[in-house]
Amino acid sequence: MTDARLQRLRAVRAIVRHPGDTARPNVRSDINVTPLVDVVLVLLIIFMVVTPLIASGVAVDLPRTRNHTRSPDDGKQLVVSITADKRLYMGATRVADVRELAQRLTDAHRSAPDKPVFIKADGRAPYGMARQLMQALHEASIDDVILGTEELREGH
Repeated sequence: MTDARLQRLRAVRAIVRHPGDTARPNVRSDINVTPLVDVVLVLLIIFMVVTPLIASGVAVDLPRTRNHTRSPDDGKQLVVSITADKRLYMGATRVADVRELAQRLTDAHRSAPDKPVFIKADGRAPYGMARQLMQALHEASIDDVILGTEELREGH
C-alpha cells in the first residue's frame, strides 16, 4: 500500500468507529460556574462605576433636618450645587458667579417651565451664597425651588 492510501485508511477509521470499540471521551456532569462568576463580577464592577455618575450634580454634604421629605431623583429637576468653598455648579458644570447661574437657570426654565430648581447647598457653605442664589431666582421669577436636605437620624 502506498503512503497516501494508508493515510486515507487511517482517517476513515478515525471517523467510523467499529461496533466493538467502546472508547468514548469522558463526559463531565458538573456545571462549570467560572464563566458565570466572571460575568457577574464584570457586571458588578460596571454598576459600581456607573452608579455614582447617575446622581445629578456635585456631591455635597447636605444639612440635616428633622422634617425631611424624600423625593426621587428622577432627572426632572434643574440641580444647582453650592460647595463648602463657595463654588457654584449647574448640574456638573461649574458656573463663575450667581448672576451667570441665574441667567442659565432662566434660560433652562424657559425651555422647560415645569422643571423645579433643586438647590443642594453644602451644610458648611456660607448662608450668604444660598441667600444670593435665592434672591437671583426670585428676581428671575423662578418660584418652584426645592432646598435639599438629609434626614436627621436619632443619635446624631
